Amino acid sequence: MKIFGRVAAGIFCAAVLGSMTTAGLAQAKPGQLDAALRQMDEASKSFKSAEADFRWDLYERVVKQTTTQNGSIYFLKSGSTTQMGAKIAVPNAKILEYKNGNFRMFEPGSNHLTEMKAGDKKAQVEGFLALGFGASGSELAKSWTITYLGTEPMNDGERMVNTVKLDLVSKDPSVRNSFTHIVIWVDPVRDVSLKQQSFTPSADEKTATYTRIRYNKPVNVKAYEIKTDKNTTR
Repeated sequence: MKIFGRVAAGIFCAAVLGSMTTAGLAQAKPGQLDAALRQMDEASKSFKSAEADFRWDLYERVVKQTTTQNGSIYFLKSGSTTQMGAKIAVPNAKILEYKNGNFRMFEPGSNHLTEMKAGDKKAQVEGFLALGFGASGSELAKSWTITYLGTEPMNDGERMVNTVKLDLVSKDPSVRNSFTHIVIWVDPVRDVSLKQQSFTPSADEKTATYTRIRYNKPVNVKAYEIKTDKNTTR
């Protein structure tokens, strides 16, 4: 599960150098966290799907190097079940898929397929996948200790959105072994995340930004389809 958890959480993370900016950040006031979580509760009831362009940056402290990946991603939610697909663009092209408790990663360049099963950790894995994409405020509060960091305006690629900034510390010790905490910038009206940043015990940083979010619109899942052949290694 440790490997699976890192893969699932890493889907929404990439890294940045330097400290987080506080420009335009509105400071928190008492009661605002509860209000934000209630707003996410309401928005999650309407959340059916989201598709977005992404940029993932991973900063590795040991080598002091940042790796950047770009692509597109989608989420489909049905009840408590989440389905996800992502396409990472060249030069390190990959197709990621999570469906029915199974995670698959296909690398077209090497024609290699990696498969993993969530097993009894299915709920935990889907909690990572829905982090900032359809997860209700009450669901977040069950798994995370949440600190409200205020609001911050962000550009989603088409317009300015007033996001709620939340710092999350997992209540599960095994998750804290991989991530000390995760910060998300959520549009509480749509219950979608515009930015996510995670921090590891080794001081690596992972940041993801999402733009051109297509909210509750039909998703062409065939565009994310993994196609293997007789020469595919597994």
